[in-house]
Amino acid sequence: MNVRRLIPGTAVAATALLGLGALSGCSSSGAAGGSDGKLDIMASFYPMQYLAEEIGGGHVEVTTLTEPGQEPHDLEISARQTAAMEESDLVLYLKGLQPAVDEAVQQSEARTKVDATTLTSLEKDGPEPERSAGSGEPSKSGEPSKSGEPAGGHADEHGHAEDEHGHAEEGHAEDGHGHGEEEKPAREDGADKATEEEAGHDGHDHGHSHDGPDPHIWLDPVRYAEVAKGLGKAMAKADPDHAADYGRNTDALVKRLDALHTKFENGLRDTRTDVFITTHSAFGYLADRYGLIEESITGLDPESEPSGARIKALQQTAKADKVDTVFYETLVSDRTAKTLANDAGLRTDVLDPVEGITDKSKGDDYVQVMEANLTALRTALGAK
Repeated sequence: MNVRRLIPGTAVAATALLGLGALSGCSSSGAAGGSDGKLDIMASFYPMQYLAEEIGGGHVEVTTLTEPGQEPHDLEISARQTAAMEESDLVLYLKGLQPAVDEAVQQSEARTKVDATTLTSLEKDGPEPERSAGSGEPSKSGEPSKSGEPAGGHADEHGHAEDEHGHAEEGHAEDGHGHGEEEKPAREDGADKATEEEAGHDGHDHGHSHDGPDPHIWLDPVRYAEVAKGLGKAMAKADPDHAADYGRNTDALVKRLDALHTKFENGLRDTRTDVFITTHSAFGYLADRYGLIEESITGLDPESEPSGARIKALQQTAKADKVDTVFYETLVSDRTAKTLANDAGLRTDVLDPVEGITDKSKGDDYVQVMEANLTALRTALGAK
């Protein structure tokens, strides 16, 4: 059985306390720092912006470093944005996704810096689906393996987040979402031995291209809810006059994300296949949460080029696992995905990593686009 490789000490939504006792630099009066009395928040890209706006409501002014339609991985920070960051009451970012943002935040003297990756758990090189003993297939999250160990989910973990002074306070985060699905039959493996060796020891190359942890935590509604809880506490500390409202808004947002998780859990419980092919490895956490396997063309870097061996392995995988769809994204070129689909006789569809909302998005906000993703996955996986 594959063992998850969690980065030690990174978990915990409650670590959004961000050293709650150490945020005195936010304001000597305890009020928001903006001239209009609002908490000025700089968000690195849309998923962070969405959380800040939903939790802050009318008490915050949120700006984003990444414009709608801009591919976030390639962002370069302008001098104007750097200056705006310095004036912000709170900077919310996701370390490891945008190198330019990481560097700017590190050099910034912004009053409070919130790294979303410290508010939940990350996995090195992205999550790997658990495989049930003897079948070679992933078991649904939470299903006991034949050794008696749980196959998914994660225990309460401990981590920390730092403000600009480097102070931290420990907190606790609970997953609280179990799964109990039936194991699916072993796949019919049509790949030859050489192709399996090229693809990976289990015949599935997850396309990982670097040594760092997978930052795409927002595509798992459970992890995203953990980040929301932590951010709500950090905002309440930064602007205590409106702490009660932030708390209520956080609770309401978490309920919506819990409902979204339930829709995915129920909608993907019984499918023809557990394998789906994407342009790049954005959906590893989602796949892990719901007992699926993501096969990516380019790995964690959406701009990298796949090798000929990788394309061959994906063609074999599509045949062996009865995959009929190749997913592409709205903000990244669909050329390679459509070439693979044409060569293998597959159809194409959009699976949106929700890195930004544009006119092409199948929804007006995070929840709506994720619901559209669920519909696309159910169709591609042959959900019953």
